[in-house]
Amino acid sequence: MIELILMQRVDKLGQMGELVKVRPGYARNFLIPSGKAIRASKSNLERFERERAQLEAQNLKRREEAERVAERVAGLAVTIIRQAGESGALYGSVSTRDIAEACTTAGLSVGRDQVMLGHAIKSVGLATVQVALHPEVAISVTVNVARSPEEAEKQARGERVEAEAEAEQASLEAELAAELAAGQADQAAGR
Repeated sequence: MIELILMQRVDKLGQMGELVKVRPGYARNFLIPSGKAIRASKSNLERFERERAQLEAQNLKRREEAERVAERVAGLAVTIIRQAGESGALYGSVSTRDIAEACTTAGLSVGRDQVMLGHAIKSVGLATVQVALHPEVAISVTVNVARSPEEAEKQARGERVEAEAEAEQASLEAELAAELAAGQADQAAGR
């Protein structure tokens, strides 16, 4: 385990200024290169204490900016058009990169590392995804995955696209059954 000083809040780890012990790989590959932490040496502890007020002020300023942006884009909804089978299963998946690009197109500049997606979206429909604007500020973004813009509009209104497709299929089957019955009746009458 390596002891580090957190330079900003890190989810499930701690607040700015805390001394934490983490595995070497997590420190070496993520926390230190991203600037979220520094090694807990005597000189780094002294440096952090000297710069603490300035770091906290910067963090407060960034958090306030993130909160203003969150208020401005509250209720953001993005649409992603993908090919999918009749059952609604996508031929691929919607990843953090796709969502980040859709958000940027909609006017909210975010990186894919800011999109908190537990698992890739693999079916047509609406999904709610968290986007971290700051370690302490996150917003919900509604992702509308559809096969066409028309289908996306229907989903956004709350209509079930699958129910419409099922009803259409049932009416086609009923029509076919009626034609078959009429054909059999004609055959029986012709004999």
